Amino acid sequence: MNYKKINRRKFLDYAKLSFVFFVSSCQSLPKKISIGLHKKFLPNSLIDSLPKKWTIKNINFVNKKLNKTIRNQNLILVNDGWLNNIKIQDYNDINSYLLKNLDERSKNYLSQWDMNDRKKLYPIGVTPYALVIKNNNNYKISNKDSWDLLLSKEFSGKIILPNSARIIISLANRISRENPIKALISQDNIYDDKYAIDLLVNTDALLALMPLTNCNRYLKFDARLSLVFPNQGVPLIWNFFLLKKNLNQKEILNWSNKLVDKKISNKLVEEGWYLPFNNPSIQDQYLLKGENNNKIIYDKPSEECWKNSWSFASLKNYEKKKLEDFWKKSLTP
Repeated sequence: MNYKKINRRKFLDYAKLSFVFFVSSCQSLPKKISIGLHKKFLPNSLIDSLPKKWTIKNINFVNKKLNKTIRNQNLILVNDGWLNNIKIQDYNDINSYLLKNLDERSKNYLSQWDMNDRKKLYPIGVTPYALVIKNNNNYKISNKDSWDLLLSKEFSGKIILPNSARIIISLANRISRENPIKALISQDNIYDDKYAIDLLVNTDALLALMPLTNCNRYLKFDARLSLVFPNQGVPLIWNFFLLKKNLNQKEILNWSNKLVDKKISNKLVEEGWYLPFNNPSIQDQYLLKGENNNKIIYDKPSEECWKNSWSFASLKNYEKKKLEDFWKKSLTP
């Protein structure tokens, strides 16, 4: 057998072809998707539903080096309270086929955002705050009670509220009392986001306002605890996907379509997470559960509560300054 000697030029041609073949082969392989999120603030069933080929990176969204940390993530899942820490302009616009999934509640909320930011936000979950009451048999608070209940003398010094001026002011605006902010502060309440449920269980505190995702599981083990969602409404937490330009958004569409499955969506509601989709079975989950055997306690917000609940959009700098000035003025003796 005769072998032809390969000259230098032919060798380089073969090398180029091999490289092209290698690159095209790599492109045909399924790409790993990296998602950044904060596990502590998400339902377990949501995390479990993520595709197995996605790589999860646990992110602290209050980290000073946040944007450097999330730079290599294909997408991030973040709530509205942390969005101000993120450079939203670094993310891609949401495709129209994803936006078609959203319900009117989501669209109305997004309309409050600046247009440039709005185009990059994909709502994936909404969580209501819940008023958790210890030993409510002694106090008989129901959904029909207004937020005036926070100023009841029997609860003075025994209420745990979020450490957020914006939430406190929004609650005060629903209390029919002169200068309700000062009245709330003068009660010597506890302001805590991280350990509210522990403080409620282990101290003489009686009421705590916290996200439903943070407290639902404790109701199964502690018979002293129950939930109330005043029909005046509750604050809402919104959770968003932000997507990088190199991500195929159909991956998100395929996953979000799986969430509509009743088994998954019902489990999410049990954990305090509602999907903001226009699917009929999803919308049914927002309906009033109603009284059960004449009990006055509900474990879900009523339709009236949902209707009156409120959300927080991003603040412009002058709005933030105005809010801070109002807060300081309200606390001045």
